[in-house]
Amino acid sequence: MRGLPAAAVVMVVLLASSPARAAQCEPAAGFDAWLDGFKREAIAAGISQKTLSSAFTGVAPDAKIIGYDRNQKVFRQTFEEFSGRMISLNRLQKGGNLIKQNAALLTRIEQEFGVQGPVLVAIWGLETDFGVNNGSIPTIRALTTLAHDCRRTELFQGELMSALRIVDRGDLAPGEMRGAWAGELGQTQFLPTSYLKFAVDFDGNGKRDLIHSAPDVLASTANYLKGYGWKPGQPWGPDEPNFEALLGWNKSQIYSRTIAAYAQRLGQNQGQ
Repeated sequence: MRGLPAAAVVMVVLLASSPARAAQCEPAAGFDAWLDGFKREAIAAGISQKTLSSAFTGVAPDAKIIGYDRNQKVFRQTFEEFSGRMISLNRLQKGGNLIKQNAALLTRIEQEFGVQGPVLVAIWGLETDFGVNNGSIPTIRALTTLAHDCRRTELFQGELMSALRIVDRGDLAPGEMRGAWAGELGQTQFLPTSYLKFAVDFDGNGKRDLIHSAPDVLASTANYLKGYGWKPGQPWGPDEPNFEALLGWNKSQIYSRTIAAYAQRLGQNQGQ
């Protein structure tokens, strides 16, 4: 994905959460005027001046981000082609080792959220190769660029506002927020609105950190699936009880079937 982790190959579900009154898209007025208007709305929404100052210092539109947005290619691979490429021997071996290494953690997560470990590890592997390829694009710059652009202004203004709330509540500093071109963050690629809604502090350090903390990453991913109706102890393949929750993760049938197939193979290798 996204030259980038797997999910940019398949369009990630963008969960819109727009501000009550989005700053108007008026290209002729210029970026600075637009940003001033957005800052006023952020302050009215309760974002601190400290957060705004730290987040927007030196931020300017990035033409590369617009290029990525305009040049998304239609996903044309079959399930067999995509899954055959994505469920590699290396991913199976590394995923299996991580299940063993994190057995106690995954058991705790399943007890609390009901989601089986192989599913979480499959998502982790497909999205970022287990946290190796999170993306390196500054999130605030990417979202500001897309929010100012007229194509999906309200959607990305909502994501930008959510990113500021993540900073404001102390989970991440703006400089730590680096990910994919459309603003996805962390080792399983949460958009900021999903981060706010589903991220949990599972390592107990007082922060919901989906960039650095594997316990937070895996538990938050489980919480996300639970939020989309995951049924504890039930199977997840196509036409089975939990496949709809996987489609809540990504609407692409091919991508969700690949998660299911990868998780199934990981579970079989672990005797689950």
